[in-house]
Amino acid sequence: MKLLKKLIAALTLASAPLFGWASGASHPLDQAPDRSTDMAALQNGAKLFVNYCLNCHSASAMRYNRLKDIGLTEEQIAQNLLFTGDKVGELMKTSLSAKDAKAWFGVVPPDLSVIARAKASGAGSGADYLYTYLRTFYKDDTRANGWNNLVFPNAAMPHALWELQGVKTAKFVEVKDPHDASKVLHKFDGFETVKAGQLTATEYDSAVADLVAYLNWMAEPAQTHRKRLGVLVLFFLGVFCFLAWRLNAAYWKDVK
Repeated sequence: MKLLKKLIAALTLASAPLFGWASGASHPLDQAPDRSTDMAALQNGAKLFVNYCLNCHSASAMRYNRLKDIGLTEEQIAQNLLFTGDKVGELMKTSLSAKDAKAWFGVVPPDLSVIARAKASGAGSGADYLYTYLRTFYKDDTRANGWNNLVFPNAAMPHALWELQGVKTAKFVEVKDPHDASKVLHKFDGFETVKAGQLTATEYDSAVADLVAYLNWMAEPAQTHRKRLGVLVLFFLGVFCFLAWRLNAAYWKDVK
């Protein structure tokens, strides 16, 4: 029994950093649009991922040729989504070395293969986290990288999509803490656009929704098939339970 208690304690401590890393955000999360079955959105998300994310982040559990599952041909993948020297059957890895990443950002950018699942918490799904995170960057000259984020304050990651969204600053106001009148809270009070981006606010939100949809699909490419199969299994079990119920009644009717 003592050994079992020690094992449970060790597993709890070992999993704490993982759940802490994936815990709720410091800013309320917006609900991400569900585009899990929209092939055009997933394809656009894959393009955005390769062009804006894969420069620093890897997706080492995903191969380029798996993109055929979202309607792309090998020729389209090779011509539009591959870097020089890469092959369609290779893993989606970045050319950025861990040493350079550590020197430039202070930390090695995480692998994004299952980031949409890892960021799920009580505050919302992983898609909600990513959707809100990518839309709440703001200019902050006190930071070494020049950017900050409402969902992940003081994040090492700069705003990779700033050319699309534009440059914004965040406004904060001082309000009294409702639980302690002697304290003052720093409350977010909206964004102010400094420089317009290549996309309008609506277009940018849609682009981020596509990117998040792709990240969510990449975390489990078979999820749509799994859900369809689950419905069929539940239907089969329902029919089987009905038949078993009626057979049981027929078998015991003479006894009763």
